[in-house]
Amino acid sequence: MSWQDIVLTVGAWIFFFALLPSIFSKNKPAFSTSIVTGSVLASFVVAYASLALWISAASTSLVSAAWLMLAWQKHRENKNPKETYNNNN
Repeated sequence: MSWQDIVLTVGAWIFFFALLPSIFSKNKPAFSTSIVTGSVLASFVVAYASLALWISAASTSLVSAAWLMLAWQKHRENKNPKETYNNNN
């Protein structure tokens, strides 16, 4: 494992844990922000894998999935705003 893999992995885990409050909160980031961030991170996964930075690729996959989950949650909230509001109160 290279030092770059370690640095990128630690950064990904920090970002993942920083996203947990948003995932469990009723307040979500904008859909477009979440979908673009999740998609760009997914492209980073491909780049990391092509460089054989396997742990970074796996960790960044987790962060990408977290952003895409936020996008899904926001989409669901936008689709049924009344239902989401009632479930969160």
